[in-house]
Amino acid sequence: MDFTEKDLFGEDSDNDKDATHSSSRSSSPSSSSSSSSSSSSSSSNASDHGGADSSSTSGSVGGGGDDDEEDNTSKAYSSHQDHDEEDYNEDRDLFGSDNEDYCKTLAKSPHPIPVLPAIRNVNNQGRGGFGRGRWQPGHQNDRGAGLLPRPGPYPHRQNFGYGNRFQNGHRDERFVSDMKLTKSEETLSRKCIAFQEPCEIGCYSRVEGGQVYFDDRSLRLFKRLITEDVGADLNEADLGSEGFGDLLACIRDKNIPLQNIHFVTYRNNLNKILATAYVRHEPWEMGVHKRNGVVYLDVHSLPERPQRDIDRRRCYWGYCFESLATEDPTRADGEGIHHVDANVEFCSVIKTKLGAHRILMGAEMDCCDSTDDGKRFYVELKTSRELEYHTEERFEREKLLKYWIQSFLAGVPYIVLGYRDDAGRLVRTERLRTKDITQRVKTKNYWQGGVCLAFADEVLCWLYGTVKENEDYILQFAPPFNRLELLQAQSCPDVITSHLDLL
Repeated sequence: MDFTEKDLFGEDSDNDKDATHSSSRSSSPSSSSSSSSSSSSSSSNASDHGGADSSSTSGSVGGGGDDDEEDNTSKAYSSHQDHDEEDYNEDRDLFGSDNEDYCKTLAKSPHPIPVLPAIRNVNNQGRGGFGRGRWQPGHQNDRGAGLLPRPGPYPHRQNFGYGNRFQNGHRDERFVSDMKLTKSEETLSRKCIAFQEPCEIGCYSRVEGGQVYFDDRSLRLFKRLITEDVGADLNEADLGSEGFGDLLACIRDKNIPLQNIHFVTYRNNLNKILATAYVRHEPWEMGVHKRNGVVYLDVHSLPERPQRDIDRRRCYWGYCFESLATEDPTRADGEGIHHVDANVEFCSVIKTKLGAHRILMGAEMDCCDSTDDGKRFYVELKTSRELEYHTEERFEREKLLKYWIQSFLAGVPYIVLGYRDDAGRLVRTERLRTKDITQRVKTKNYWQGGVCLAFADEVLCWLYGTVKENEDYILQFAPPFNRLELLQAQSCPDVITSHLDLL
């Protein structure tokens, strides 16, 4: 057979060359360069000869391939030798005894030891200042001038920058203890606090001259035909105090034992404590004095804000309604109100028990009525502005709560409510049963009476366990209205001191 006419490389020769070049390129950089040079020389020879036959072309290519193979072998060997030298350098022990660089290492470094800057804020004391570093007034540092100037003459923030909300500032130096109001309504509602039915064990009356008598001469009788006075003007009156000494004097007069009593107080103080379970925006305070195991809660009046004339008039509209809704032998039928003396009052002395706390309290009573069989009961008289659709909810949330607390603590079964207009004229009256008030607001989930009792039980437990014998305190509820605070007082009221001397 004659192979001279046969193209040994054919159309696939280029592909084979490319494959050979790629394989040699991947093996080593030297072989890749030699392959590319040989392919370029062969392509130039082919172009020079132009119409030469394929056999001569293949022969020249084959002869050049042997020389290139020898060159590739020598270059591959040298390349392999270089790689061995690099591997040897990498495997050398830099910390061996033959390492000259290591042996020449100086024992003392010529570079200075870096010094860290001093700690500037120990225990985070500088948190209250404005900014950090060079922005702190009177603080020197060595970091050089800043890139930006201080952004304006801002005042320093007080109380660690949080304001008065968290009360991180200076605490009152009289501070003794506090009770944080953290328990939720749901938690308090789970407690079932027993409340003993109030029992009246004494009373006293104060008359217009200020004299005090230990009987019921100042007790007024409720006028059942109060509806006939609808339209009466509550402004047609001239407004003529209660004292803790009167209550203590009644206790001595009736020889009421105090050995098993924990608290002696007016009902007004208990009203404040129970209402605080829901009303968290009204400040109050009271005196706390422990003597012979009995805690006396004295009434304190806070200074009131300046009132307008209309506000002052509203304050005694209630007194006018009380006079209008009770029998007065000196006033003829249909005759208006001429005089109201706020000093005239009747006070009932009641013994009760809230949880484990035995309480002796004085409660002022507005008037009384009697059943068909002659049994006497007390009636509470209240006034309120005529209700509208946008004021009814607030009335039931706040006013009904206070009405219920005041009547429930003293065992008053009925409340007669007189509604007035803005001009002070009586519009209508309504009679409420004390036990029905809780059912009225229960469906609307405004408040629960059991939560008020549970809250008062916790306050009395904390109070009785904290105060010490023969020491005087002030219990206050003040902004931000998140705790009850017990402060040290300077002295005990004279009425309590004299009462103890007379026992």
